[in-house]
Amino acid sequence: MTGKTSKSRGLLLLFAFTISAVVWLIGSALAAPQAQPPAAKKTSDTVFKNIQVLKGVPVDDFMGTMGIMCAALGFDCSDCHEGAGTQKVDWAADTPKKVMARGMVRMMTAINRDNFAGRQVVTCWTCHHGRDRPSTTPTLEYIYGPASQEMDDVLTQMPGQPAADQILDKYIRAIVGADRVSGLKSYAAKGASVGFGGFGGGGNVEIFARFPDRRAMLIEFPKNPDRHTTRTYDGREGWLETPLTVLGKYELTGGELDGARLDAQLAFPAQIKQVLTNWKVSLPVSISDLPAQASQSSNEVSTVVIGQDRLTNVVQGSGPRGTLATLYFAQDTGLLLRIVRYNPSPIGRVPTQVDYGDYRDVGGIKLPFRMLFAWMDGRDAIQLSEIRTNVPIDDSKFRPPERPAVRQ
Repeated sequence: MTGKTSKSRGLLLLFAFTISAVVWLIGSALAAPQAQPPAAKKTSDTVFKNIQVLKGVPVDDFMGTMGIMCAALGFDCSDCHEGAGTQKVDWAADTPKKVMARGMVRMMTAINRDNFAGRQVVTCWTCHHGRDRPSTTPTLEYIYGPASQEMDDVLTQMPGQPAADQILDKYIRAIVGADRVSGLKSYAAKGASVGFGGFGGGGNVEIFARFPDRRAMLIEFPKNPDRHTTRTYDGREGWLETPLTVLGKYELTGGELDGARLDAQLAFPAQIKQVLTNWKVSLPVSISDLPAQASQSSNEVSTVVIGQDRLTNVVQGSGPRGTLATLYFAQDTGLLLRIVRYNPSPIGRVPTQVDYGDYRDVGGIKLPFRMLFAWMDGRDAIQLSEIRTNVPIDDSKFRPPERPAVRQ
């Protein structure tokens, strides 16, 4: 065999081996499971029927938008959707008020586009302020009465106020101290809940939280087993289940997802300085708990400080994608009394407010046993009877509820 022939044969063998390897690799790649693209997030026009103006809006932002409309006009769902709150409602049906609402959204969008470079300066609340028809004439009671207590959504840093770090550090010292607060890694709580106006009778509430960003709040009403309120966030995905609504249960993909993440993170005070940025300190204000319905002023829910004004230091931080959070700390004790977080929507910011009270020592850290959780679609007064800290919590507690969604 000549050297030339051996070289040629070697090249042919190398070529054949290379071809075989390429074929094997291609075949393996074709046979192996391919990574699937993430499922498209559901938006208003893919979930609901007859959406003509508010298209492409994440479902949770769309639901918040409906809440903004209701609050601005003093309506509830049934004012625009006949039969809302029952099983005999046609959500997609056009009514005169729905047609008018579309025109109002278009007008508001044009005003902001033509006069404010598209910034969301004018909203439904700007003109309506809780009335179905905008008020056109100031009343003398308003002119000579007490000044409005409404605060701006976006606060500005005021001179002469203590630094945000100083207020936040006082809060940490009030509940346990920086050297021990980082030891809180989980907690499980049980108690009683009463829905807004007492609807559903006394509820049983469970709250689970696991560091750094998992949280679930589960409310069941034994006297009305069809009623559930469930909020879950597993560190990546969030879900909301609430009774007698158009969906019943839905995934959070818009601003409310950011809000659920913030709620989960702030459940562990050691993170408070990291989860929000661009801190500002406003002027001190006096606050009182949200007034309770008579049906909520019961033995099930503590009313120790309801109606009592508390002087607070007010600080605000920024979160992702336009989320804002305003925190109110008692000037005397340093304890956190209120959080109001704002998520953006197409027609205005959507507020969620949580009031805290009845702080008790649990395993060396002070935690609130009373909460008033208020959002655009309801309010829950919660009185906890038990909080266990640093307990194992299974991942299943933070997953979406398995119950079927309410029939549309």
